[in-house]
Amino acid sequence: MLKNYKELLNLDATIAKELFESVNHPWEVLPLIKEFILKLIPTLSEEYEEVSDGVYVHKDAKVTPSACINGPAIICKGAEIRHCAYIRGSVIIGENSVIGNSTEVKNAVIFNN
Repeated sequence: MLKNYKELLNLDATIAKELFESVNHPWEVLPLIKEFILKLIPTLSEEYEEVSDGVYVHKDAKVTPSACINGPAIICKGAEIRHCAYIRGSVIIGENSVIGNSTEVKNAVIFNN
């Protein structure tokens, strides 16, 4: 029998732990991500800077100038957004994660590392 997905994921490896704990199946978070990000933004530390409307980037994250990021989005500590990456909104990029060259991400939670 398949284990509960919460046993398979390390929910401590994301700032979205509360979001995943609120559902029974991981795909159930998809329609909730945007609202969760909007609720999370006011709780972010001073280490996060709003770089454009609804886009918050940790001071230790690296975002290439050619990347396009639409909000709401949170780019966590140590994350790297590379050349021509396209973040379409409702996205959390976890600590020390890499969104590579010409990658497109939307409505997603990328866990740490």
